[in-house]
Amino acid sequence: MSTNHNRENGTQVSRREVMRRGLCGAAGLLAADRLGREALAKPAEANKAQAEVKAKSVIQIFLWGGMSHNDTWDPKPEAGRDYMGEFMDVVQTNVPGIRLGALFPELAKQADKYCLIRSMTHGNNGHETAAYLMQTGHSRGERLAYPSVGAVFSLFKSPDYKGMIPPYVVLTRPQGRFSEEGFLGPKYKPFATGGDPKATRFEVEGIVARGITDDRQQARRQLLEKMDTMSRVMAASPHLSDAQEAKEAAYELILGSGKEVFDLSTEKPELRDRYGPHTFGQECLVARRLAGVGVPYIVINYPGGWDTHSGHFDRMRRQCPELDQGLAMLLQDLHDHGLLESTLVWCCGEFGRGPKVDWQPPWNGGRNHYGKVFSVLVAGGGFKGGQIVGSSDEVGAEVKERPVYPVDLLGSIYQLAGIDPNGVLPHPLGLEAHVLPTEAEGAKSAGLLTEIM
Repeated sequence: MSTNHNRENGTQVSRREVMRRGLCGAAGLLAADRLGREALAKPAEANKAQAEVKAKSVIQIFLWGGMSHNDTWDPKPEAGRDYMGEFMDVVQTNVPGIRLGALFPELAKQADKYCLIRSMTHGNNGHETAAYLMQTGHSRGERLAYPSVGAVFSLFKSPDYKGMIPPYVVLTRPQGRFSEEGFLGPKYKPFATGGDPKATRFEVEGIVARGITDDRQQARRQLLEKMDTMSRVMAASPHLSDAQEAKEAAYELILGSGKEVFDLSTEKPELRDRYGPHTFGQECLVARRLAGVGVPYIVINYPGGWDTHSGHFDRMRRQCPELDQGLAMLLQDLHDHGLLESTLVWCCGEFGRGPKVDWQPPWNGGRNHYGKVFSVLVAGGGFKGGQIVGSSDEVGAEVKERPVYPVDLLGSIYQLAGIDPNGVLPHPLGLEAHVLPTEAEGAKSAGLLTEIM
């Protein structure tokens, strides 16, 4: 048999093998990863919390860069222009006593479905370190690189998850501020879709091939199967069963039910319009569809981000209406589909923005990084709606009541999903590692969010 001149581990790779690997592509690798997860996930089964699992899926909307709390979900109009800048107006919600910044009229109609945490705090003002803290619960500088909450969900939920789509999905690109999988390794990296769901065709990387129709994709499969005589000869070999299963799973993802979840053309145009014609709105619609088929963890990394050191108010005028429309419609649509009770939604950045507007050049009305206090929206999956947790002071500069630390927020999410926040993580070198750090390990905590659970 002729061979390719590339070598792998000192062994020649046949042209047939090169073709087989090319066939599966990214989707095949994802399917293979799914088959390989069990070995690492089995030790985690004993760590599942005994409490009732209320959150079967989680949708995290990550407002990377940090969204201002004063301008959005914790307005302080009485503080004046130095703290409110150009956004002095507020809007009353459908829950008495709760008001939002005036750029959120749609979310104001949905306040009975979510809770606002107005006392989130960690004091870290660095993008990378704060993002790591908010998505792992651990501080940078520890001896281990911990996995993100999505990777932890992938670990603990994989044994019971039977879906075709990987258990940890990111729409549309990872932030790259830290390694989401941490020490769990590449099997627990998120499946990043790439593409743009507002496009005529949502070209999901590894699933939807640009410029290639489904019919052509199917014809290629049939041709390759005719050529691949070796697989038929060795079909009975137990050593090839996993590879064959991975290949079939890859095709189902590319041409079958897995792909259909990402096909927004099956939705009514009026529903898509209600989510908004922008990328974020359509990402929210995809997230609802992924939750509908039971994908355990879905992340929307907000396109464009919220790092508004300068041009702050102009950017907020563009982005807040999109966030308002997409998030409000997501909550309503989850409710309408009977999914809100079993789907937990949480939305925030790695920190907030400075409560006092920086009018000096070069910022000219910007807001800087601020980790002392900021706001988080949580909904569904066992969280009560129409509630406020904690408060900031009269200008939004300090926590006034009931601080909420990352371990409190993440621990509550884990608890509602049936994952033990104190559970043991399987480190490849056998080192001791837990889902969340304890107070004995230096973690700040004011307790789980039991008042809204």
